[in-house]
Amino acid sequence: MDKPRPGDLAPDFELPSDAGQAVRLSSLRGFPVVLYFYPKDDTPGCTTEACGIRDDYAAFETARAVVLGVSPDTIASHAAFKAKFNLPFVLLADLHHTVCDLYGVWGKKLFMGKEYLGVHRTTFVIGPDGKVQHVFDNVRPDGHSAELLQALGSV
Repeated sequence: MDKPRPGDLAPDFELPSDAGQAVRLSSLRGFPVVLYFYPKDDTPGCTTEACGIRDDYAAFETARAVVLGVSPDTIASHAAFKAKFNLPFVLLADLHHTVCDLYGVWGKKLFMGKEYLGVHRTTFVIGPDGKVQHVFDNVRPDGHSAELLQALGSV
């Protein structure tokens, strides 16, 4: 599926959180949402990205933004990752990459000459009206939090 673009209504979904509770995107209307897709818990790039958001989390709260991290890891893996790095935001388990497919972030990747399917690191900033405001493709984990906060300033 194609990625939603700025101006599109963000596709609704429901996924289990790191605490095992269902989270539905449409229930967050009225707040800006940072929906970030990442490949795997507790890997170097994903840890850098998550910890950057963690370190700037007070600014996300000031912007009234809800941060949701999505990967195909299990609830238990998310809970361990969250606890290990003291992450203050929700991680969602997309075990069958259904939401990754819905957002167009699941596809072929290449690592050390080997091709495989996985998550393309992508972030969507969704406005309080449920519409996509910004799309960040090929995210560089280091410094991404600052980009997001800048985007939230225009939501």
